Amino acid sequence: MSGRLKGRVAIVTGAGAGLGRAHALELARHGAQVVVNDMGGSAQAVADEICKAGGAAIGCAGDVTRYDEMEAMAAAALAAFGRVDILVNNAGILRDRTFAKMPLDEFRQVLDVHVMGSVNATKAVWSRMQSQDYGRIVMTTSSSGLYGSFGQSNYAAAKMALVGLMQTLGLEGAKRNVRVNCLAPSAMTAMTEGLLPDEAAQVMTPERVSRGLLALVDEDAPTRLILLAGGGSFECAHITMTRGIHIDDADDPARALCGRLDQVQAQDGQLIPASGWDQPQHELAKALARPR
Repeated sequence: MSGRLKGRVAIVTGAGAGLGRAHALELARHGAQVVVNDMGGSAQAVADEICKAGGAAIGCAGDVTRYDEMEAMAAAALAAFGRVDILVNNAGILRDRTFAKMPLDEFRQVLDVHVMGSVNATKAVWSRMQSQDYGRIVMTTSSSGLYGSFGQSNYAAAKMALVGLMQTLGLEGAKRNVRVNCLAPSAMTAMTEGLLPDEAAQVMTPERVSRGLLALVDEDAPTRLILLAGGGSFECAHITMTRGIHIDDADDPARALCGRLDQVQAQDGQLIPASGWDQPQHELAKALARPR
């Protein structure tokens, strides 16, 4: 075990199997004390595995959709280890169907687990992290949310919502050294069974994703980064804004826009906004720069 995270306390939700288990083991391997969360006894089994390897961990059964259970999880972490430094929001489910065939209850269920589950767990530790001037939070997004995926409208909506949550919490936490990032994994797990070819099993392992997790929870971690990870490869995604055009002085602005969408979409010189305020500021600057 390395000591890079020695003295740090981490919570990983949905860590009884798959990616969450790999995350918990990787954090422990680097010296973190880990609170392993899941719905049932699997959480304790992973905690026992960590302890057997010489690490420190406790299992904590709890439903991320219930805020009281997430508060209890945070309290258990404090009772066992005295602080919470890292939260990895990993818990998730799939309910894949085309939008036309999807019951609204299944849409809500996926949003409840992914979005409200992450909100509940984060809310349970947020004030503590702010008061200690240290926190590292990871939201689990997905390329399904970033780029779309047929048959996953509920999952994609949830995963893109987490990007917006990360962006705002990253801004709000900056002054108190609470850094918030997103991880978009590609791995063969129970959730992705049947979605990737058989040969992917040897390459797209959860462990190869979890290696990237360290960069998002380390002392020197960035904030508001969307890290893509799979098979030992790592990429970064950005929500960008093109420079666009200004056509307010056209005789028929709406018609002019329809005819110039190729210019609106042109990616040369595109921007990476620092916050949502960059859009109106960019547009105002262009409007004021027009000769009058």
